[in-house]
Amino acid sequence: MESADQIMTLNEKLNQYFSGRVVRKDLTQKIKEGANVPVYVLEYLLGMYCATDDEESIKDGVERVKQILAENFVRPDEAEKVKSRIREIGQYTVIDKLTVVLNPKFNLIT
Repeated sequence: MESADQIMTLNEKLNQYFSGRVVRKDLTQKIKEGANVPVYVLEYLLGMYCATDDEESIKDGVERVKQILAENFVRPDEAEKVKSRIREIGQYTVIDKLTVVLNPKFNLIT
């Protein structure tokens, strides 16, 4: 059986050498309960913002992930909201599958 010190050392080495690729599954489960997003999306975001041993950084990272999901994960019934945001600011990041139709008559390049 491994001691707590050995596990801590292993966690530190994993975060050092695999930064951005280590995901705490407890955080995935915690956020998954409140969000209807695919697990791989959560794990990607948690790997980007919560791959550390510092609890304060993890807390800030979890809040950032929740904010990103709230702003960019859209439900199918929110298509008009996305169109409106694109018209307003010219671009919009969406976390979901999209179907896009190209209008060849509309040319942005002049």
